[in-house]
Amino acid sequence: MKSFLRILAYANKLRTRLVFFFGYSILGIIFGAFNIVLVIPMLTVLFKQDKEQAAIPAMPAFEFSTDYLIGVFNHYFITIIKENGQLNALLFICGLIVICVVLANVFRFLERVMATKIRVDLVKNIRMDIFRKVTQLHIGYFNNERKGDLISRFTNDVTEVESAVMNSLKAVLKEPITIIVYFFVLFTISPKLTLFTLLVLPLTGGVLAEIIKRLKRQATQSQESLGRILNILDETFGGMRVIKAFNARNFVINKIEAESSFYRKTSKSMAYKNELASPVSEMLGVMIIAGIIFFGGNMVLSENSTLEPEGFLGFLAVFAMIIQPAKNFSNGITSLQRGTASAARIFALIDQQPVIKSKPGASELKSFEKEIEFKNVSFAYDTEPVLKNINLTITKGKTLALVGPSGGGKSTLADLIPRFYDPTEGQVLVDGVSITDYELESLRKQIGVVTQESILFNDTIFNNIAFGMPDASEERVIEAARIANAHDFIVQSENGYQTLIGERGSKLSGGQRQRLSIARAVLKNPPILILDEATSALDSESEKLVQEALFNLMKNRTSIVIAHRLSTIQHADEIVVIQNGEIGERGTHEQLNSQNGLYRKLVAIQNAER
Repeated sequence: MKSFLRILAYANKLRTRLVFFFGYSILGIIFGAFNIVLVIPMLTVLFKQDKEQAAIPAMPAFEFSTDYLIGVFNHYFITIIKENGQLNALLFICGLIVICVVLANVFRFLERVMATKIRVDLVKNIRMDIFRKVTQLHIGYFNNERKGDLISRFTNDVTEVESAVMNSLKAVLKEPITIIVYFFVLFTISPKLTLFTLLVLPLTGGVLAEIIKRLKRQATQSQESLGRILNILDETFGGMRVIKAFNARNFVINKIEAESSFYRKTSKSMAYKNELASPVSEMLGVMIIAGIIFFGGNMVLSENSTLEPEGFLGFLAVFAMIIQPAKNFSNGITSLQRGTASAARIFALIDQQPVIKSKPGASELKSFEKEIEFKNVSFAYDTEPVLKNINLTITKGKTLALVGPSGGGKSTLADLIPRFYDPTEGQVLVDGVSITDYELESLRKQIGVVTQESILFNDTIFNNIAFGMPDASEERVIEAARIANAHDFIVQSENGYQTLIGERGSKLSGGQRQRLSIARAVLKNPPILILDEATSALDSESEKLVQEALFNLMKNRTSIVIAHRLSTIQHADEIVVIQNGEIGERGTHEQLNSQNGLYRKLVAIQNAER
């Protein structure tokens, strides 16, 4: 129930809308009940001819009770019979039935309008909360979680919650009111027969509760399985080139076949239990009605009975109207169980606390003035150390190059500056202040990043360059493209700067994608620049253009350059060799090349490969 209430809290103006929802529901139920109750006086007109001789009852004194309403109705009803005849009385009853049906359906429509408003606002707000939370989480979270599972929570789980909310509003919240109103009507007709009915009804509830209890665990398994399927699809579509190159089609087919079979098995079991609830409730309902007919019929046939035949028929008509709300209630509970399982997965994500965040009272880093310092910095992803006791200073305006074998910790060291991760020991300081004391957004505002893999979006060239800077003018975007050596190929594109580049820039070459990434960094104009293998995946011609763009970008900036191609970093003010998470060597290109260390060996290997 807590999950359901938490879900409802996402709806805008919830209290006001729920008041209107319940108000419209109650009015719709009352007029619907009147519609059925009016069957009793109609049967009286048809089957009892002695009403014309009955005296007109006096108008009762006003009071809040059903006796008052019945008394008022009988006064006017018998008056119409005596003064206008039974046919006109029948016409009067038919008119009241039509009016009640119209009003009942008007209020049902208004009730559904309110439910729809609650639903659409709730879904939008949940999705936005999920998205905001996910974008707050640190980079390491996405290395541990399957992307398909995250997408499944955003889509399938939210859809399941949406369905649960609609069914809950209509069935779990509204139908109990319907049942209560109808039982109140039944009690006014025959208290004794109503008590008998209440004694046998728990049988239905007990059987249905056992069926529903088994659904929740399977609902969770089903949603998790669907998340794994989405993850396989994402990996398959993104890696189709590799799949075809390695003849791995059957492998991925078997992989998704196994997961789809598990999803099928779970969904089938859930469907069986879900479908079982309705016929079971219907069979039990018929058995209860049969018992009521026997018990009530015995009361009618009894000589001392106060239950008239028309009252008994009206009782059966009203009770028959309870069966559908009861079935809706059981189906709503079933849906709510599935929705609760999905809500648990959603809230597990929403409640995930970001590891990297601004601490209370953090100051704003307005500008970078002096230096970046790594002070006794160590880092481990789990228990395996990646960086060990790093001490390093990068002065403003200087270029620092990080080189060394793969897996040595170069990228991790650079990732500590924008706080993609925090050190497990030691501090990273900017202008003598720990970066954890700065507001996270203000810190990252001072930093530009160009990675080996160009991260572009399925949008126009202009919007990719101006990404995160919606106020950027066309002149600034074009100037950034010129500095990045991208302007010439852009203007030759089909629609110039408004050309769509496809998913992840699939319509562009590797060099073109990288130059757009550089143009994006140029437009941001950060004082600190991190270049992580920015040219290693390019051919020689593209590398030359990109390298020239990088030199333009690095002018008058503090740069941290990670490179395997050592020819591209010989101009660096300092080169640091990272090996096994430690600083092995440091110095300029000339100094390191004159020593008989790892850097000289790496240079010799690359010269031999040319």
